[in-house]
Amino acid sequence: MGWLILAIVAMVLAFGGWVRAAPSDPARWHVAVPEAQDSDRPGGVIRVLPGQADRLAELDAIIRATPRTRLLAGSVAEGRVTYITRSKLWGFPDYSTVETRDGDLLIHARLRFGSSDMGVNRARVTDWLARLGQG
Repeated sequence: MGWLILAIVAMVLAFGGWVRAAPSDPARWHVAVPEAQDSDRPGGVIRVLPGQADRLAELDAIIRATPRTRLLAGSVAEGRVTYITRSKLWGFPDYSTVETRDGDLLIHARLRFGSSDMGVNRARVTDWLARLGQG
């Protein structure tokens, strides 16, 4: 029975290591927001702020101040920025892309692993928008 517990612990630790070490390919994640309308999805959320493209730099500062968040690709000058935010316990990566399009500011936050984020990305984006004065 002891070997079974050790095997389970080893598998859990290996899974945790794999989640944290899995590479994040900018070509896969630093892409255009797929639609320009608000949308709640099982694995994420899209939010559009009409006429707010000039607030990208302000939103960038808010996002960069979020715990366990780092830049993956892009820049404010480019008009598209993608970030990785990792969960506290397991380090699961969520990807958030913000971009300007036709004068609007678009945000797409989504998970990488699994099929549901249990509202984590929606809550994070809602917090960002509140900090931006849009919530």
